[in-house]
Amino acid sequence: MDPECSQLLPALCAVLADPRQPMADDTCLEKLLDWFKTITEAGSSLLLLQGNPCLVELLCHMLKPQDLSSRVLAFSLRLAGVLAAQEDCFQYLQQGELLPKLFGEAGPLGGAAWTSPTVRSGWIQGLRSLAQHPSALHFLADCGAVDTIFSLQEDSSLFVASAAGQLLVHILGLSMPGPAGGPPSLQAGDWPACAQKIVGHIEESLRATATPQITQALNVLTTTFGHCHDPWTQVLWVRLSPLVAGLLEKDPVPAAHSLVDLLLSVARPQALRAQAFAVLLQPLACVLKATAQDPGPSGVLDGIVGDSMTADMLLPSKAACVGLLCRTLAHLELLLPLPQRPCPWPQAPLLGAAVTLLQLCGGSARPTSDAGRHLCGLLLGCVRVQRAALDFLGTLSEGTGPRELVTQVFAVLLEYLRSPDSSPTVLKKAFQATFRWLLSSPKTPGCWDLDPHALLFLRDLLPVLQKRLCSPCWEVRDSGLEFLTQMTRHWGGQAGFRHALLASEVPKLTEQLLRDPESYVRASAVTAMGQLSSQGLCVPAAGPEHPGGQQKSLLAELLHILSTDSEGFPRRAVMQVFTQWLRDSHADVAGDTEQFVAGVLQVASQDLDWEVRAQGLELALVFLEQTLGQPRSHCPCAVTPAVAAPVGPLAQALQPLCRVRLFEFAFRALFDCDRPVAQKSCDLLLFLRAKTASSGSLQESRSSPHVASVEAALQRWQAGDQAQPLGDLEPEVVLAVLRSLDLEGLQGALAESSDHVEKSPQSLLQDMLATVGVLGGNEADCY
Repeated sequence: MDPECSQLLPALCAVLADPRQPMADDTCLEKLLDWFKTITEAGSSLLLLQGNPCLVELLCHMLKPQDLSSRVLAFSLRLAGVLAAQEDCFQYLQQGELLPKLFGEAGPLGGAAWTSPTVRSGWIQGLRSLAQHPSALHFLADCGAVDTIFSLQEDSSLFVASAAGQLLVHILGLSMPGPAGGPPSLQAGDWPACAQKIVGHIEESLRATATPQITQALNVLTTTFGHCHDPWTQVLWVRLSPLVAGLLEKDPVPAAHSLVDLLLSVARPQALRAQAFAVLLQPLACVLKATAQDPGPSGVLDGIVGDSMTADMLLPSKAACVGLLCRTLAHLELLLPLPQRPCPWPQAPLLGAAVTLLQLCGGSARPTSDAGRHLCGLLLGCVRVQRAALDFLGTLSEGTGPRELVTQVFAVLLEYLRSPDSSPTVLKKAFQATFRWLLSSPKTPGCWDLDPHALLFLRDLLPVLQKRLCSPCWEVRDSGLEFLTQMTRHWGGQAGFRHALLASEVPKLTEQLLRDPESYVRASAVTAMGQLSSQGLCVPAAGPEHPGGQQKSLLAELLHILSTDSEGFPRRAVMQVFTQWLRDSHADVAGDTEQFVAGVLQVASQDLDWEVRAQGLELALVFLEQTLGQPRSHCPCAVTPAVAAPVGPLAQALQPLCRVRLFEFAFRALFDCDRPVAQKSCDLLLFLRAKTASSGSLQESRSSPHVASVEAALQRWQAGDQAQPLGDLEPEVVLAVLRSLDLEGLQGALAESSDHVEKSPQSLLQDMLATVGVLGGNEADCY
């Protein structure tokens, strides 16, 4: 710790210990704790305490009966843990019985402060920091802290309860490794006291009849096996697996989803993984059984639903039914892409279950059984299940399925896209799932066009899309435009898609949405029209005498949006479209590329949105690469060896860049008040400098009056006065100025945090003291 901070620390500790003083906010206390962590990680905690006895005094002050701030008490507990993480400092604090008084029954545990979740959380975090060495394990066993952690697993604060479970996992990991890091003995009597206590508690909880206790134990084990793969976990699993397996034999299975989480995280007996998957499939199997048209078992998920397993598990309440189904679908969605998923994967039954759920929620299912009708009543119009089922259905598109089932998939998706009852979020997910299923439709080898069945579906879909583009809800219009953009990007060049799209009103409606009152919709319409135009799918102008007239009007309209739209999203979208058009040599751009680039850069340079200016630099880089005929390195700041080039050809190659005023745009951006813009400009200029070669005559131009004038103007720009333009620049002048700039130094400065000076520990201490009036106002450095 530097001397200036050591001088300020006693005053700050006195302020923190004084309950009459206004307390610093949580952010300042968090920053202060981070600073102490940095000090202790770099050096000795014991030397820190010996050199700053005020810290020990602060901790001792927390033990006095007084009206302490819960935030300061929590901070002090966490600080004590950080300091005691080093064993010699732990022993030093133990000499005065300070740690037992802070973390034992004599401390906050027995006082009114314990009612604050902030204090309980600070107590847990303090112990988490402290538990780093063998002495800490003996301390935890002796002071009764482990029993308190057990009780905090049931805390009313979810944050405290979760932290308590994680602390148990940490203590178990610290306790269990055997000699020299090898596996511990299989005999529990040989384990450290903390490990015996925690494992015994887990065993007792797994035998309990109360589901919350079982859930807590399973969650601790899931975290343990998910984050630690040391040999001792094998010993732990050998001991606990019989109890875990016993849970699978109960009817109903308690804490089913927590049990599945555990078993899927344990890469051990295949039989248990299969059992876990069976538990996971039970709710969907019940849905299929309840909605089967013929009496008796559905036969779709044979072996999943036992004789005693009925749909009753889903029916107690709507909340229980919805929660169980949503968790099941989420688990399966995560499991599907994993290599350790069960094999064979029941693709067809799961497709059927997802379709059935969507039909139940949408009201199109016609169950004949009482259970099925009751289930339909619970799920009708349930947005949560609709969203989860559509997400899962989209994920299932990565597999295959019987033609009749795939037909049902497209039918239920079309039903949701048509339904006036579909919410905006459900419609968005229906569009996403539809696109994924269209992507997965069978294709003829060597052909990427849609198959005949998908084209038939598309003809039914486009009228629905037209209707959604006219929706009074802007989120629906926006989702429809995003879906159109995705389809056009993938199939815009395919004859079947083109014919169906041009026969609809979709392109015309999309063009009208460029003037939508909602900025998000205008931005999506810009992107969609840009994609349509790239594929030649814009509506042609009326009359054969104006071929391509609509294309030119679109370019003019997009320029108008870039110049006049009051919101940033549409302007950003226009810049992205223009950049892509330039990259793809779009017909309108290729006609007069220089005029196009010059016009776009002129408008972008005056935009108040930094993302528009940054995108302008991306467009400038594309033009630069095309002009020089040299693709950029993946790393824009990587300086590649320059290749010597004659002055004439090099100057000639740079002339187009000068004519479009690219360099004035880039130099102005170099001193932009928004750092991302300046960084992007610096990268561009470094790339250009690396690609250009030096020659004698270009070196001589550095002393010309024009070069001096430009350098003087850039100095004024850097000082904030950017009123004076640079005027017409010659290539020789540009290269001379480029070599005179310290771009590497500027790049390093831009990489630094803007508050790297004000974030110093001394500044933090001064600000905290100034808040309570200990320092004069001129000594504070409020960042």
